[in-house]
Amino acid sequence: MADFAFLSIAELGRLLRQKKTSATELATYFLDRLEKIGPRYNAVVTVTRERAMTEAAQADREIKAGKWRGPLHGIPYGVKDLLATKGYPTTWGAEPYRQQTLDSDATVVERLGAAGGVLVAKLAMVELAGGMGYNQANASFTGPGKTPWNPDYWSGGSSSGPGAAVAAGLVPFAIGSETSGSILTPAAYCGVTGLRPTYGLVSRHGAMALAWTMDKLGPFGRTADDCGVVLAAIAGKDPKDPSAVDRHFAMPGQPAATRRFKIGVPKGADKDIQPEVAANFRQSLKVLEDRVEVVEDIELPDLPYGAVAGMIIAAEGASAFDDLLKDGRLSQLTAPEDRTGGYPALAVSAPDYLRALRVRRPMQRALDDFLKQFDALAVPTRNTVASPLDKPFREGWPGITGGANVIGPTNVVGVPGISVPNGFGVKGLPTGLSFTARAFDESKLVSLARLFQDRTDWHRRQPAVS
Repeated sequence: MADFAFLSIAELGRLLRQKKTSATELATYFLDRLEKIGPRYNAVVTVTRERAMTEAAQADREIKAGKWRGPLHGIPYGVKDLLATKGYPTTWGAEPYRQQTLDSDATVVERLGAAGGVLVAKLAMVELAGGMGYNQANASFTGPGKTPWNPDYWSGGSSSGPGAAVAAGLVPFAIGSETSGSILTPAAYCGVTGLRPTYGLVSRHGAMALAWTMDKLGPFGRTADDCGVVLAAIAGKDPKDPSAVDRHFAMPGQPAATRRFKIGVPKGADKDIQPEVAANFRQSLKVLEDRVEVVEDIELPDLPYGAVAGMIIAAEGASAFDDLLKDGRLSQLTAPEDRTGGYPALAVSAPDYLRALRVRRPMQRALDDFLKQFDALAVPTRNTVASPLDKPFREGWPGITGGANVIGPTNVVGVPGISVPNGFGVKGLPTGLSFTARAFDESKLVSLARLFQDRTDWHRRQPAVS
């Protein structure tokens, strides 16, 4: 059988169009890899073989009849196990929900099915998407997520399975979620591309809620174009999710060769971080120097992003998992700190929560006015490579005190970001370059990331997986 593991969506689609493979052959290939290799990285919860073969057979019939649905037709994919899928467990990565089944598909799964995608797996995640305050990689009943580049190190959370599965060639693309870093972090730690959409661009109907006013769903893929193609299929209004806005995403064309992007680099972005991460960041900007104007040492509006985000996540998470907090099942969680981590949130008062929501509105306006000056901000996605599995996160890489925190501020205001692989650091682990833009400016992010990937081959590097 041909080796499809590390091909992009476009490359797999070309093989399908040229009749050099079939959707059934692709599904079988990736299902076998998921079952054989997935357990090495604790990346998989459930392999959906029966459903996948049914969807692949339908895709083959349609393609043979000339009914081509688009670039995802016949392409296998996986979803983080907080997305409902009819007929299979949806565990939320947590022991109390290991047997949970839901009656219908999440909207994102429905839309990928309508685009001809073939669901092959439910992928691992940090229990309850990290809502109980975990501080270690072993915070899921599936075990610690492992990056395929070095399985002694974490794949990142809370979308640990999607990041690792795409990196290991177990699926061509996957859907993850982000409340505060859970797409961009695994993308960086696993050396793949991850796109966090604007809040409200993608429906969360059928997805586990951690913080209703901050949760986002988005794609992992080999390339920025892969992520853009997936986003185009899943974005848009949904009557089942009142927060989903009436907007769509269309893949951008190639910008004119004379087009220059204005990029802001926050003050201290590459100071007092791992030297290899800093060096890779500077080299990445150099790769783009003829197409970007870099403005150094910019300062984000000085606002209490962390306090506001923490208050909102605590209050909304306590409400979302009210049953666990009340009936004592929190004690069944895997990470010891998660068994008690939700209780302090019960002390959050309604006035405090409402005050945080009110503060967020001027915060959104201030950051939007700031972002208007640039096409995007650029930073190292994370200040270090992946954390070692055997140490709490705070102890994983001591002495790293710098960098510019944009993941927190940009998540609390709901703007989009993308992370692309841009080299390797300590222990041969990947590093990431991220761009952040104004709300609904995903096209600029895809264009910038595509430009970088057209000039580099980091996204084509493969871990030693067989």
